[in-house]
Amino acid sequence: MKLKDYVWPVVGLAAVGISVWLLYKELRSISLDDVIHSLYAIPAHRWILAGLASLVAYAALAGYDRIALLHLRRKISWLFIALCSFTTYALSHNIGASVLSGAVVRYRAYSSQGMSGPEIALLIAFCSFTFMLGVLTLSAVVLLLEPHLLQRFNAELPISLSYVLGFGALAIVMLYVFGSWLHFRPLRIRRFTLEYPRLPVVAQQLIVGPLELIGAAAIIYFTLPTAGNPGFLIILGIFLVSFSAALISHAPGGLGVLELVFLTGLPDMNQADVLAALIIFRLFYLLIPFALSLLVVLYFERSQLLLRWYKKDSDT
Repeated sequence: MKLKDYVWPVVGLAAVGISVWLLYKELRSISLDDVIHSLYAIPAHRWILAGLASLVAYAALAGYDRIALLHLRRKISWLFIALCSFTTYALSHNIGASVLSGAVVRYRAYSSQGMSGPEIALLIAFCSFTFMLGVLTLSAVVLLLEPHLLQRFNAELPISLSYVLGFGALAIVMLYVFGSWLHFRPLRIRRFTLEYPRLPVVAQQLIVGPLELIGAAAIIYFTLPTAGNPGFLIILGIFLVSFSAALISHAPGGLGVLELVFLTGLPDMNQADVLAALIIFRLFYLLIPFALSLLVVLYFERSQLLLRWYKKDSDT
């Protein structure tokens, strides 16, 4: 193996180590009994709402792949798309280095449907861009409506910075929309041709990208107590910061990173309550999907193996 093959695992493990150490310093005063008490204090209907929010998030993630295939003018069954997308994100969110780990799953799945390597690469890039578009869109909304958000992480940051970043993110999104509307020239990089999507495709991106993030953030929002809760927009903003930091760190499952950012962004809430909400988020958004995705992978590989045996027997 080459040196670069070790880079992201080392970065991810280092991020986990540093985050866990910082998190330990934050949580020294919290006992396990406090967290268990917070979990029991969550009403049953809040657990149900959190479960429904996770279903919304993963349904939107399937929309990422569907929109990318629509852009590529490829027709694949909805069921295959949903299972592939679910498996891709469930594995990559837990393993870390999501672009690389997700690429392996998508290549294995979509190549079985006759898609070429360059097509799959464009699909992966398109899905990543849809996510980024969702982050930019929601960041613009949150920063412009709740400009005090950044001061939760650093009190010395001026409110004007929120407006600059918010309008900047909005400008990038609008430029992308206008590029599609005005049919800007495609960008050619060696064998790849990057075209602006058709306007109906862009419209779907602007719906699906934010919807996935809203669903994921809602899992945490629904399981937080009402006392001291700053409201959904603030929770969404903190989630965007924490989830983006977790992805950038390449830490498996964002372990430690997600918790540290959330506890920093919610200093006025009971830390045990925040930690309990994040445990439920990991359960619904990460651990349960991860377990189910392993079953999907086993079933897929078994079916592919049986198909190869059948073709081999037919040839002989």
